[in-house]
Amino acid sequence: MITDERMSAFIDSLDSGNTPFLNEIEREAKETNVPIIRTQTQSLIKFLLAMHKPMSILEVGCAIGFSALLMSEYAPEGCRITTIEKYEKRIPIARENFRRAGREESIMLLEGDAADILKELKGTYDLIFMDAAKGQYIHFMPEVLRLLSAGGILVSDNVLQDGDVIESRFAVTRRNRTIHSRMREYLYELTHHPDLQTVILPVGDGVTVSLKRA
Repeated sequence: MITDERMSAFIDSLDSGNTPFLNEIEREAKETNVPIIRTQTQSLIKFLLAMHKPMSILEVGCAIGFSALLMSEYAPEGCRITTIEKYEKRIPIARENFRRAGREESIMLLEGDAADILKELKGTYDLIFMDAAKGQYIHFMPEVLRLLSAGGILVSDNVLQDGDVIESRFAVTRRNRTIHSRMREYLYELTHHPDLQTVILPVGDGVTVSLKRA
C-alpha cells in the first residue's frame, strides 16, 4: 500500500458510499477477482465530476463497467460516456451491467485495442479516465491529449504501482521492469508537458489529475 493501512481504512470508513446497484456490481467484481477502482479513487472521481461537470467522458479500460457506471451515476444529466475494452470475456458482462442499470443509451462501449480505437475517435472529451494496461499509458498519451478538450481533465489510475514506482528498476521483478520504466516515463511526461498542469496524489494505488491548459 502507498499510505498506512490504518489511515487508509479510516479514510475509507468516512466514505459516503454509492447506490445499491453500484455496491452490487462492486461486490460481484470482488467475488470474481475483477480489479475495480478503489474506494478513495471513487471518492476523488465523484468530487471531480461534481466540480468539473463534464458532459462528455472517455474511459480507456472498461473491465466490467463499474467505473463507467459510477461516472454515469454522478456526472451531470445528459453526460455521454464512451468506454473502451478489448478483453473479450469482460465485454458481455459490461454490456449486461449497462443494461441492468438502464444506461445503454448514455454509455457507448467500443470493443478492441485502445491503441487502434483512440486514433479513430473524433471530437474532444471534457474528462478522460485512463485505467487500462499500465505499460501502455505512455503510448496512449499523444492520442489522449489530442482528444482532451482545452480546460479538460485527464485522470490516470494506478500510477504508483503500490509504491513500486519509486524503487530502482533492479528492485522490481524482471517481468515488471518494462511497466515500471514506462510508468516513470509517463509520470515525467505528465508533469513536464507544456500543455498540462498535473498533480500526483497518493490516493488508492496512485492517481494523477492533469488539467489541459486552455
